[in-house]
Amino acid sequence: MKLLASLLMAAALAAPAIPAFAQQTPAKPDLTKGAASYGAVCAACHAADGNSTIAANPVLAQQHPAYLVKQLQDFKSGKRADPVMQGMAAMLSDDDMRNVAAWLASQKAKDGFAKDKDLVALGERIYRGGIQNRHIAACAGCHSPNGAGIPIQYPRLSGQHADYTVKQLSDFRDGKRANSDPMHDVAAYLTDREIKAVADYISGLR
Repeated sequence: MKLLASLLMAAALAAPAIPAFAQQTPAKPDLTKGAASYGAVCAACHAADGNSTIAANPVLAQQHPAYLVKQLQDFKSGKRADPVMQGMAAMLSDDDMRNVAAWLASQKAKDGFAKDKDLVALGERIYRGGIQNRHIAACAGCHSPNGAGIPIQYPRLSGQHADYTVKQLSDFRDGKRANSDPMHDVAAYLTDREIKAVADYISGLR
């Protein structure tokens, strides 16, 4: 009887922990709410389906949700500096971010095209093989040969606007974007011409 009473008391003490834990688990993303939040906050700059037509604004369609959530959180906290995006992200709760990111991941990204035939071969060499004598790693090692990226870890790049990629690589190199140490280390040794070449090659990946 004493053993049974002890077990019942232990169960009673443990019971309150179950709902408390459940409350900490993020809710499953709501695509309907995500579409609504995206339409209200993001669509003006990134287009209705996430396929931005403005070269300075990134294509967000089909991006990995975890990457998008991290970037929105970094904008909101100021870890990734951008006054416009910080203001936009400030309007979103963590649940909003997860909903928006999940909805964007469900949208199909449109194919892009490389435009500079004189640089595309150089861009391909760097993307696929890096520059060994300057310790520059191949982009494909983290972002995959076709630019699809690796979910959770590395973002999708294929079809991204070259102008946007040029700015991000330049900002990583120059210390203006400080929310990824690995990308700073890679970009630190790239010249302007090499950055432009890689960015143009990435825009044509599919």
